[in-house]
Amino acid sequence: MSQERIYCLAWSRVSGVGPILVDRLIQHFGSLEAAWTADDRALLAIDGIGELSIVKIMESRAQIDPQQLSATHAIENPLWWARTDADYPRLLAEIPSAPSMLYYRGQVALAENRGEVPTIAIVGTRSPSEYGKKWARKIATLLAQNGFTVVSGLALGIDAEAHSACLEAGGRTIAVIGTGLDIVYPPHHHQLAAAIAQQGLIVSEYVAATPPDRSHFPARNRIIAGLSRVTIVIDAPTKSGALITAYQANDFGRDVYVLPGSIDNPNSLGGLGLLTRGAQPILSLAHLLELLATIPQLDPHRQLDMFADRQPDLDPSTTRSIAPTAPSIAVEIELQPVWQLVTDLPISFDELVTSSQLPVATVSSILLQLELLGLVTQLPGMRYQR
Repeated sequence: MSQERIYCLAWSRVSGVGPILVDRLIQHFGSLEAAWTADDRALLAIDGIGELSIVKIMESRAQIDPQQLSATHAIENPLWWARTDADYPRLLAEIPSAPSMLYYRGQVALAENRGEVPTIAIVGTRSPSEYGKKWARKIATLLAQNGFTVVSGLALGIDAEAHSACLEAGGRTIAVIGTGLDIVYPPHHHQLAAAIAQQGLIVSEYVAATPPDRSHFPARNRIIAGLSRVTIVIDAPTKSGALITAYQANDFGRDVYVLPGSIDNPNSLGGLGLLTRGAQPILSLAHLLELLATIPQLDPHRQLDMFADRQPDLDPSTTRSIAPTAPSIAVEIELQPVWQLVTDLPISFDELVTSSQLPVATVSSILLQLELLGLVTQLPGMRYQR
């Protein structure tokens, strides 16, 4: 294992250090290994590291032996990409909240990682209508037959329909999960997960033995959106996690398509709301292929700036905004630790992690839920305000 991978792993275990700070450490010190040996005065020169966070960083760093951590970690987590790796999925690397570590099992397709194979997300409710299930399968089958990779979350309902239809059509699918790779959730998807691993890929930002947790699944949704050129929403009620994925896709400058449904069906209301905010309706399978034919091709030789506060490389005039409107509702108690820290003045993601003393994934999950509620807005540079 390269030294940079070892130190990427080590920094991922340091309290208060999120993806933006990792980029700044590399930019300032030249490598994560050099940053690891830097003293507190040198670290304080990094934008986003202050007197409060430096204490936590130094305490965390003192308890970690990078070489020993790497050896122990590899026993149960042998396959993973660091965000600094050349093989890290390119589309995911372009989003500002890309996980530092992405674990995987199954069949790796490096052309897919490089963005040369188009990846399309299909998301929706866990309790779909027959209409939603039918069209999830039809769309996944069409995508598989036309060389697209289908990305979803291995959940009940629309996710499972999309994965299984893609596999049955002989296509390739990626499942993004909210547990360690050795845990299948829901449990009765063991057979589906095994089939995906044989014909596609299962990925997670969580280490082996990480159990399912409510906060993991909204955080997982940003990876689904980040891996995908387009997100297709099928059967999504107004509080569906699929809407989180759609809003994240929009934040990342990716297109969002919606299968329209009946206004009499509560499962359709979230998707219909996206249409009123600029998402593209799917009018037929032929229309979907026409839409997908307009996706700009990635230049596989274009070099990414891994160390800047990334923003989507798009012409803003061509980007459709589907930002949620702000409803008047009480903030749930589990969202309060982060909600109370966000004010009218912008605050960075890493400052929120440090001040809340919560894990990076938990803060990301809460922010996603607050964005879905229309209570928080993400600004350039992974900053947030009310």
